[in-house]
Amino acid sequence: MNFPCPLLAGRLLRRYKRFLADVELESGEVVTVHCPNTGAMLGCDDSGSRVWLSTSDNPKRRYPHTWEMVETRSGVIVGIHTGRSNAIIMEALTSGLLPELGPWDNVRREVRIPDLGVRVDFKLESDGKPDRFLEVKNVTAAVSKGIALFPDAVSERAVRHLRTLIALVEQGFEAALCYCVQRIDVHTVRPAAEIHPEYATVLAEARAAGVLITGVVCSVSPTAIVPQGRAGIEVDVV
Repeated sequence: MNFPCPLLAGRLLRRYKRFLADVELESGEVVTVHCPNTGAMLGCDDSGSRVWLSTSDNPKRRYPHTWEMVETRSGVIVGIHTGRSNAIIMEALTSGLLPELGPWDNVRREVRIPDLGVRVDFKLESDGKPDRFLEVKNVTAAVSKGIALFPDAVSERAVRHLRTLIALVEQGFEAALCYCVQRIDVHTVRPAAEIHPEYATVLAEARAAGVLITGVVCSVSPTAIVPQGRAGIEVDVV
């Protein structure tokens, strides 16, 4: 995924109210920006960190700048924009990086499941085979030695999505969860049981029910976010 316009560089002053951050640009100007990440952003919101922003020309936006990525204390650039994950995973699908999710003839995005009252990120359709529903989760928090956590804060929404995937399998469909790791220093994703025990439990239930769980690791730079390889998955046995 290439950025259509150059990103602005700056230094993070503070993040607050979950969706806002103050950033000092290289020019010295201080701007308030939109933070498109509702998580705790463990290790990714330290004051003084170098950050990069995209700029919108939409006159209706109160804050034209969006926080896209941050350089951590270890020097790794991390993509924190959760809204980028679906486009990144779409690239991974079309490039063949996720062969276990194919083959497929058509991809639909943001598909509503009326009887469950939810939307799923992708529906992969193939003639003669059951449809496969795919949910994507963005991962930013790395613990140590290449292991990343999800979620980095209690997320009832993430639990609901897992239960949706389980329900779809029970209805005869195929279902999958893909972690989009927007940092290159990760080789494994594990559930953050110490942060949200219920999520870890339901993730194990999902895999036992037949939900495919996979992950993609990305290289991140101020010009592009590129799916590079696979992430291993650690799931506790129920």
